[in-house]
Amino acid sequence: MTETVAPVESRETDAPTPAPDEASAGRPWTLQRRLIITVVGITSFILVLVGVATSAILGGVLEDGLNTEVRNAAERTAATIQRQLAAGLTAEQILTEQPQQPGFLLAVQTPLGEPTGAVVEEDASVTALSDDQISQLAEGLGGETPLVVSIDEVGTFRVEGQPSPQGIVVVGISRDEVAANIARMLTTIGLLTAGGLILLALATAWTIRAGLAPLRAVADTAERVSKLPLDRGEVSIVERVPSAQADPRTEVGRVGEALNTLLDHVGESLAARQRNEERMRTFVADASHELRTPLASIRGYSELSLRALSQNQAPATIETAEASLERIQAQSLRMTTLVEDLLLLARLDEGQELVYGTVDLTRLAVEAVGDARPAGPGHTWVLEIGDEPVQIAGDAGRLHQVIANLLANARTHTPEGTTVTVGVSREDGAAVLRVHDDGPGIDPALRDELFERFSRGDRSRARQTGGTGLGLSIARAIVDAHGGTISVRSVPGDTTFEVRLPARPRDPGSA
Repeated sequence: MTETVAPVESRETDAPTPAPDEASAGRPWTLQRRLIITVVGITSFILVLVGVATSAILGGVLEDGLNTEVRNAAERTAATIQRQLAAGLTAEQILTEQPQQPGFLLAVQTPLGEPTGAVVEEDASVTALSDDQISQLAEGLGGETPLVVSIDEVGTFRVEGQPSPQGIVVVGISRDEVAANIARMLTTIGLLTAGGLILLALATAWTIRAGLAPLRAVADTAERVSKLPLDRGEVSIVERVPSAQADPRTEVGRVGEALNTLLDHVGESLAARQRNEERMRTFVADASHELRTPLASIRGYSELSLRALSQNQAPATIETAEASLERIQAQSLRMTTLVEDLLLLARLDEGQELVYGTVDLTRLAVEAVGDARPAGPGHTWVLEIGDEPVQIAGDAGRLHQVIANLLANARTHTPEGTTVTVGVSREDGAAVLRVHDDGPGIDPALRDELFERFSRGDRSRARQTGGTGLGLSIARAIVDAHGGTISVRSVPGDTTFEVRLPARPRDPGSA
């Protein structure tokens, strides 16, 4: 009989791995806490070392003074008690006849008598030593000098033995006063050290906290800036480190000043990006309109030609086809000009499109004015040039385009009857071209962005006045590529475009 055993399904529960307890990891120490603990710890160590060294030195001084006092007392006592020793008096009797200061110990031994000892108490009474106490004193006398003996119920004494013709004299002085002085000194040092450390900790905490306040202001400002929605269209960063916390005369204040400078640059970059996006949108709208119009014309005339061909009217078809092809060609040229302008700007940005040679800027100005007169017969064109040609190293074709763009700009945006003056001169080693007109001037709102790409002096899209906004930007790109500058000054009745280019010295041998 075969039994079928169903396999037991093994189920494993994927329990999540417990995350480590963040609280158990301990809160990281702040810079302020580390500085306070470091300063107080090092200062405490130094003060403890100073206290120990001071106590050791002063304790040694007191011990030396006690040793000297015991030695002198032993010599003096041995010399003054010879009569008492000869009479066989005990130490207690001797101290009674010759009173000493409290804490004074005397032990004597004559050749024929037993050793006796006595000590002067705090109340100036004299107490005799017992046999056991005398034995402890005798044992201590066998040690190394200086001799320090501890006697039960009496205390610790610094002793000194002095031989005498009548016997042996041992004099001792209590060390209690020295020990009390050392204890008072250690207590005083400890209290002063503890108090000083507390004051040091408070002063250090206040000083460090005040010193790091600018750094906290920097961190708070950076945190607020990090929460700003910088991905939106219009963004302005108004958060700044307070001026009181950004003092460049301090190290931490320099960090605040640097952050403020960085935020200024970022704000300017965001504003520039927004302006570029707005100009790009405007350009896309303008370019779309400019391209849509010729494309619509091309499509319309193409359909007209196809319709005429389908009706098979030979004479009319030929005339319609010719007219349509002419319009198609004109609109194609218009689109080609726009695309070539954009391509020129891109190539100039890459450092291309320039063919250098010797260029007579005076001749270019004469030719450009000659071309402008037929295009603007209602304007008055004036040339102001010297007898000597102004030569530079550059691309003649592109520089001619700069002058032509400036003259076209003056013709397009000024009414008939305006006088346009073109001047060429050499000033301070530079070739200067000026185009001046006495027209109505430039709108101040457009003056700062006049040379930007896609900027239009006329917001309309009229074919007579409204352009794509690339003429002056192309002029600036060409001038920049030649290492020069282009600028404008404008008030009503007085507008001047000035181009400065590095002048090429005239060859003395040239005609």
